Amino acid sequence: MAKFLYQAKNAAGQLSTGQIDAQDEGDARVKLRARNLTPLRLVNTGGGSKAFSSLDNLFKPTVNSRDLQIFTRQFSTLINAGIPIVDSLKMLSEGKKNPLLKDTASAVREAIEGGRRLGDAMAQHPQVFDRFFVNMVRAGEEAGILDNILGRLSIYMEKSEKIKKQIKGAMLYPSVIVAVAIVVVTGILVFIIPKFQELYNSAGKQLPGVTQMVIKLSNLFINQWYLVIAVIVGVPFGLVQWYKTAEGRDAMDRFFIESPLFGELVQKAAVARMTRTLSTLLSSGVSVIEALEIAARTAGNRVIEEALLRSKEAVTAGRPLAAPLLKEAQIPDMVTQMIAIGEKSGTLDVMLGKIADFYEDDVENAVKGLTSLIEPLLMVVLGGIIAFLVTAMYLPIFDMASVAGAQ
Repeated sequence: MAKFLYQAKNAAGQLSTGQIDAQDEGDARVKLRARNLTPLRLVNTGGGSKAFSSLDNLFKPTVNSRDLQIFTRQFSTLINAGIPIVDSLKMLSEGKKNPLLKDTASAVREAIEGGRRLGDAMAQHPQVFDRFFVNMVRAGEEAGILDNILGRLSIYMEKSEKIKKQIKGAMLYPSVIVAVAIVVVTGILVFIIPKFQELYNSAGKQLPGVTQMVIKLSNLFINQWYLVIAVIVGVPFGLVQWYKTAEGRDAMDRFFIESPLFGELVQKAAVARMTRTLSTLLSSGVSVIEALEIAARTAGNRVIEEALLRSKEAVTAGRPLAAPLLKEAQIPDMVTQMIAIGEKSGTLDVMLGKIADFYEDDVENAVKGLTSLIEPLLMVVLGGIIAFLVTAMYLPIFDMASVAGAQ
């Protein structure tokens, strides 16, 4: 449990500050909203110095989504085969290489042997089993269909991981091009431009403004190289740190989803994740209000998260889900129309699953389209930068040639 200092607004719009205990930043936000407070800023103050805390986070073992997906699939298979939960967990813990997952499976097994239910035992390990996972397991226990629920969880994680890989794959090639561009431009500025500078210095001619600017940039890269490295490393690092704050995440998530270049892809991925989460939860017996709360926490984008939380408040007040979602600009009309049909026909979980299928396929097509757009665009930009540098350095030569020709 960590301690968070918070700054928030109450229902009257007045600022409120204080401290709250929570598992993580998302949990702190949920607890503040339960107090009718809108969080503006959260700062984690728990657990010693920031330096030692960062080192601890860096070296402590983690469980990646692929390991958890395999664990869940195997757990489902063992339960379906009639093997008791305790024996299944023992087999899984003995066969796992990941130390955290192995220790967690053993701890959950011991808790069950001590009389606790599976969902309650898993809830004690939020670093491995998030709230979505735990609620699904609890629903499976209540309905007596734990093997089916675990199977659904495995499929959900597999589809979520597929979308993540598609987006990461789309960003890989542009990242490589940008890295190559930085290396090429740096090479030109450090090794080639100084040769031209020596030539022009010996000629004693007045240089065009553009050429002087490029030479100054070259001198900066050579003489103040540490500043250049600080900017190249510091800007991305600063953005990452800013994203960890409430204001930073809100601003960047809004920028991502409204960006004319890749906003559509981010929106489709968020809608696919939202509807898949809701479908999986509702089909497992979780209430709509609880499902909306969990889906908001796992949305992956603050804009969608806030939309779901506003919708949850409306549903709590007795309104159908489609009505508040219709007012949200980032929720496509087709989604709200299909949700309305699902609510009227009593097949909301099925309809949400169909929406998720559609958008997951759409994300794949959007990734391909974005990649085909970005690749030539980056090549043009890289070529333009190199052409500008080369032209700037050849301008004095062109001027001297024109003067000689006039004489």
